[in-house]
Amino acid sequence: MEEQLVQLSSALAGHGHRLTSARRAILAALVTCGGHVTADDLVERVHQQAPNVGRMTVYRTLELLCQLNLIRPVYQGTGAAHFILLHHGHHHHLICGVCNQVIEFDDCVLAGIEEVVGQRFNFDVQGHLLEFYGLCENCRN
Repeated sequence: MEEQLVQLSSALAGHGHRLTSARRAILAALVTCGGHVTADDLVERVHQQAPNVGRMTVYRTLELLCQLNLIRPVYQGTGAAHFILLHHGHHHHLICGVCNQVIEFDDCVLAGIEEVVGQRFNFDVQGHLLEFYGLCENCRN
């Protein structure tokens, strides 16, 4: 968890953004919740530790983190976007179509595909979000 916080902080600083106390509180809350959170839930979590951080500051920080490809919004049928951390530039899900269980996994074998797709379309791939849909073990039985 501490490694992720350092990684996010370094990425912000590396892109010339100040690491204010409000941003530190937002990053800490994001990492603590495992990187799966709605904007409103994140506001509540931040207010528990830093009550002076405004709602719009949280929203602007989420937008900035998206622009820097550090997080991505995902929509899993709830209406509200859930923001997820892109660990090392990627994030992966298995999503059951019956019970909606989401299984995260870190194994990534897509580096070669990123390179091929990037070259083919003259595109600088900076990360990816991968979701597989199907049936979990419980719903298959």
